[in-house]
Amino acid sequence: MAAVPDAEVVAGGTAYILNTLLFLIGGFLVMWMAAGFAMLEAGLVRSKNTSTQCIKNIGLYSIAGLMFWVIGYSIAYPGFAEGSLGLFGVSGFPYEMQAVGAADTETGYSVASDWFFQMVFCATTASIVSGTVAERVKIVPFFIFVTVLTAVIYPVVVSWEWGGGYLDSVWGFSDFAGSTLVHSTGGWAALVGAIIIGARVGRYGPDGKVNVFPGANIPLATLGTFILWLGWFGFNGASQLAMGTVGDVSDVSKIFVNTNMAAAGGVVVAIILTQVLYKKADVTMALNGALAGLVSITAEPLAPSVGQSILIGGVGGVIVVFAVPMLDKFKIDDVVGAIPVHLIAGIWGTLIVAWTGDATFVGQLVGVLLTAVWVSLASAVVWLALKYTIGVRPSEEDEVNGLDRAEIGVEAYPEFARS
Repeated sequence: MAAVPDAEVVAGGTAYILNTLLFLIGGFLVMWMAAGFAMLEAGLVRSKNTSTQCIKNIGLYSIAGLMFWVIGYSIAYPGFAEGSLGLFGVSGFPYEMQAVGAADTETGYSVASDWFFQMVFCATTASIVSGTVAERVKIVPFFIFVTVLTAVIYPVVVSWEWGGGYLDSVWGFSDFAGSTLVHSTGGWAALVGAIIIGARVGRYGPDGKVNVFPGANIPLATLGTFILWLGWFGFNGASQLAMGTVGDVSDVSKIFVNTNMAAAGGVVVAIILTQVLYKKADVTMALNGALAGLVSITAEPLAPSVGQSILIGGVGGVIVVFAVPMLDKFKIDDVVGAIPVHLIAGIWGTLIVAWTGDATFVGQLVGVLLTAVWVSLASAVVWLALKYTIGVRPSEEDEVNGLDRAEIGVEAYPEFARS
């Protein structure tokens, strides 16, 4: 490929505008993913819990925004001293934006646009937890957990890589858009929560039988998946972090293609596998196959070829098909399949960067393990503290009747019988 002529590299002020625009467009696309998570969860829970999932999703997004402003961003990007290990640090908080009309062109982008883009990633992490522990967690303890997750747990992980800390400076860990930093972080928090909280009433029988609780609205879940797919172009594409040169714009375009094809690979593999294994194609597996493909490519969506991207996403589809029933064998109740999609596919996507990107397998593995230890221990402390103080579960009667009635008093489908 021919080198880009100097004339095609835009001047500082124009580059500042284009870079800022990339952050803003990417940011509102990732914010739109909040709607995708809400619709996916609303479709996969039972009708008696639909309104509760909706309020949890709009609540967690708002809490994430507040906490990331108050302290989260200052932990994630503390400005570690050069040569330090960068295990933990905090800059000034709450985070201050630039003054009206002001612009520091030396940064290459508006600091407010950067904060917004980073904040919506934080909210995505919390959304992952919501789907896993759905239908058996009260609103107040859930929101308390989200507060700690978005204020401290997630920002510490971010600081180790994107903030220039330990994983970046010591191990050369690479996670382009967050297969581990966002998705596995949310996945570990969700897994620990599911174990500590326990399964939904009646989910597992004494003889090992798994009782299926069908989702209330598959079209809504499908819509949610397509919204997430669309939002992922902002998630991965804007993680290029620059649009001020011809090369940057070309790279963003390639990221779009690789992201799309990885999702397609995940869907097709999930459909084929379920057809072969169960003699029927499973729509929920197909939806999660798309998401697993997207998570898998997120750690490195630029370097792979299109063929490699399809393969990486296809393995994500395999993970979903086999990991969902595996969790049931361990009686880990994951309502929407977020643990296979975000945690396990996130680990896969992170490790495979050693093949497609500029990273070592050991460095990637250290990042996966350090994230697992920190997030699991911190999440366990918070979940257990909530469990043994204010409690996390509703009464069995309230759970059977539905959290819409017990928690918020608004039923999503009042004209239909509850199921």
